[in-house]
Amino acid sequence: MTRVALVTGAARGIGAETVRVLCRDGYAVVAVDSCAGDDVPDGVAYALATRAELDAVAAEFPDHVLARVADVRDREALAAAAADGVDAFGRLDAVVAAAAVIAGGLPLWESPDSHLDNQWDVDVKGVWNTAAATIPHLLNGPDPSGGRFVAIASAAGSHGLFHLAAYNTAKHAVIGLVKGLAADLVGTGVTACAVSPGSTRTRMLDATAAIYDLADVEEFASSQLIRRLLEPAEVAATIALCCSLEGAALNGSVVSADGGFGR
Repeated sequence: MTRVALVTGAARGIGAETVRVLCRDGYAVVAVDSCAGDDVPDGVAYALATRAELDAVAAEFPDHVLARVADVRDREALAAAAADGVDAFGRLDAVVAAAAVIAGGLPLWESPDSHLDNQWDVDVKGVWNTAAATIPHLLNGPDPSGGRFVAIASAAGSHGLFHLAAYNTAKHAVIGLVKGLAADLVGTGVTACAVSPGSTRTRMLDATAAIYDLADVEEFASSQLIRRLLEPAEVAATIALCCSLEGAALNGSVVSADGGFGR
């Protein structure tokens, strides 16, 4: 039996590495990304992934990855991507909601409303929309007891970060969303959990370094007990565990894949 996963934010960073790890574990994957490039929400100071990046990830695993362009703010587009995946692979077993953006650099009282609005729409409602579009497939599939929904939160979901109040708000909300979803799924066999990465070597961390005027992203290593940055593949391995059959034990949990962030 080939398990099938859908991953958002799949063109680069943690999302892309999750696609790779799952494919190596034998999954077929629906890889979803907005591929918005330079068309970024207000306050986001870095380019998003492109269609070329998404296609490059898919090309690594011919016949095992179905690439679809969809913005997580668009529930209908997500539903279409999920339906395409079920048509192509026959089922859906796991979902990873990894798409997110970051914006900040000002104290809360000076931050424009657009910073909160855009991070809420992508980072929170994007997870909500992903769940709404995919959970019915997990429930109606051949093995609901193996259904897994995994949302990528952040260490910012349990810590307050300087000049990132809107991002803090969004990631705390993701954790609340997952806990509520797990409660809604009681008795179905389908589970939900969140993974909270620490400082991980991604474009988002580069953007955070720019917000803090840091000359080198490696300076974030001092905030983690392992005294180095996490690599996306390390976080992806944790996500893959959450997607597995054994991941049922993590239902309703927040898995801190953060290298000892803030401790």
